[in-house]
Amino acid sequence: MSVLVNAIVMLGMLVVIPAGLRLVGASELDRMRRLWPLFAVPGAVALWLPRGLPATALAVCYALGAVLLALHAPPRLLRNLMTSAVRAAAPAEIALLTALVAPSIAATALVAERSGHTLFGFGLGILALTVPHFHFAGFAAALVAGLVCRVADSAAGRFAALSVPLGTLSVLIGYFVGDWAELAGAVVLTAGMWTVALLTWRSIRGGRQDRITRLLLATSSAVLVATMALALSWALGEATGLPHPTLTWMAATHGLGNALGFALCSVLALQRLQNRTDHEGRTA
Repeated sequence: MSVLVNAIVMLGMLVVIPAGLRLVGASELDRMRRLWPLFAVPGAVALWLPRGLPATALAVCYALGAVLLALHAPPRLLRNLMTSAVRAAAPAEIALLTALVAPSIAATALVAERSGHTLFGFGLGILALTVPHFHFAGFAAALVAGLVCRVADSAAGRFAALSVPLGTLSVLIGYFVGDWAELAGAVVLTAGMWTVALLTWRSIRGGRQDRITRLLLATSSAVLVATMALALSWALGEATGLPHPTLTWMAATHGLGNALGFALCSVLALQRLQNRTDHEGRTA
């Protein structure tokens, strides 16, 4: 399972985060995006080293980059509060701010796990799984929900943009409170992600995307339905004692599906749509 989890985390570090930052369309993030490999490459190497000082030092390097990214959130929030037009788009901004902060949570767990120390009473196994969770449920899901909300200016879009960050936060709180609180967070997060899937599917039916883009969007929406059903069944089983998938099975299905089928496909599709819009703008 560790090999699979490491590969999933590497995808998040090296591909999904820098590509996602480009999709935000914020000039103040351009420098962070260009510098990101300087932090992400050491973090990726740290995943494969034995626990100890070298792995910890490389993980700290990644954590530094994640903290620098998170530091973009407060000034962006302050600018938003002073701009009435942005206040009207608050749900999308909340989701995007969540995406900026989430990698720092993942990086904190990575530093603790690579050093071989528990954190807040959580063992090394849980910490290792927290790292991909906050790269994908934290960064990728919140980012996509925010971008979908920008495009789909509707009650459903706003619900998705708010429920994904709220669900992610609730799952994190559930780590400390108990299985039932984690289940509640999983329900909220699943509702938000299924709404993202629905809005994505609607965009395919009503849009003018090329075949590859439609295929990527269709894959991401279909995968979300399945992977979030698995997440919900796991959380329900943990809370009630009902039979549910093992963590190894969840990593191979829920984790891999969200990484490749949802996050990567969504980012690639949104990138293609952005490039098309930029090209049409230059042509005009």
